[in-house]
Amino acid sequence: MKKLKIVNFNEALEKLQNLLKKNNPKEYISLFNALGRVLAEPYYCKKSLPAFDNAAMDGFAFKHCDSDKTLKIKETIYAGMNIEPCLSENECYKIMTGAKVPSDVDTVIPFENTINYNDTSVEIGNSTKIGNALRLKGEEQKLGSQILKIGERLNSSHIAMLASQGISTVGVYKKISIAIFSTGDELKEPWEKANADEIYNVNSSALLALLHEHGFQADYCGVIPDNLEESIEYFKNMKSYDAIVTTGGISMGEADFIEEALKTNGLKESFHGINIKPGRPTMMGTMENTLVASMPGNPLAAYINAFLFLIPALKNLQGVLQTEHNIVIAQNSEEFKVKSGRVNIVLGSLENGNFKVFGKNRYGSGMITPIVQSNAILITHENDSLIEKNSHIKVIVF
Repeated sequence: MKKLKIVNFNEALEKLQNLLKKNNPKEYISLFNALGRVLAEPYYCKKSLPAFDNAAMDGFAFKHCDSDKTLKIKETIYAGMNIEPCLSENECYKIMTGAKVPSDVDTVIPFENTINYNDTSVEIGNSTKIGNALRLKGEEQKLGSQILKIGERLNSSHIAMLASQGISTVGVYKKISIAIFSTGDELKEPWEKANADEIYNVNSSALLALLHEHGFQADYCGVIPDNLEESIEYFKNMKSYDAIVTTGGISMGEADFIEEALKTNGLKESFHGINIKPGRPTMMGTMENTLVASMPGNPLAAYINAFLFLIPALKNLQGVLQTEHNIVIAQNSEEFKVKSGRVNIVLGSLENGNFKVFGKNRYGSGMITPIVQSNAILITHENDSLIEKNSHIKVIVF
């Protein structure tokens, strides 16, 4: 009997960070097409934010020393205008939001905060602090400050920052290529008819969607038959991919040929088995420069393990700076038991800081409903046997 390379939960995560060195080529693309892409170079401020002193609100710009006076309105300044300083004694500017503020004033008072005003004058009062409603040049970002780091996955706010600098082309890592396979002669695709002895291929659709949710694209390459020779052939021409993802066929059953087929094609196994429930039969390694991730065949175990282990590995391979999962502190709503001696992956719902376990933690790895009705995962410690009500726990949001 073959001996598996079984690791614990944390060892698996650590090994995944060092499986392959990041060597992604860089490409330059339009800012309009950059959403979700990963920066391959840092970006620095080349135009101060704000670019000039400007008004934060519609109102009047004046010298603070003229507070508690009635001032004559010298000019009206709109956004886009550039007025040279021109105030005489007891004068001010009417100014609109975003308009450049001349250097001879230091405070802006909104229209509604004045005592009284008309077309020619305004009574200021004395309650406005110096510098009020005045946005100073460079107070947000100064020239030369770093605005984005290598490895940032670009979201809409990043796009806004790059646009503010007049950047229309950005350097990003090329998207990694991913192939997805399922295994099992009993599988039928969702567009085929399944009889009573056959099941629909859930895993491929689920993993394709999961990867897409996390910014990846993948090719679905079909179902591998339960046959060693055919399995070997399936993987022969797959080394051009950056990652290969399989589901099923890696347990100890007589029809489980995936590990042997991959090893025949050069797989170097990092681990085969994680001391967790569910999802113990998980295998990851490399085949030359290709990441290989073999998930369990049961839908719940395949999906959760892909989320917990595959997604961080792919992010690392893509050059993403932040690969860790989002962990929050929650209060457990009801007591439930877990199996000690291994890490338990517990599904549940997180709402208003409270975690409610799904079905009292009584569900199987072949189910789908627990995934649909959960939005958080509790990772227990190996020696845990009971999660008490009202205890504070760490959960991963997904």
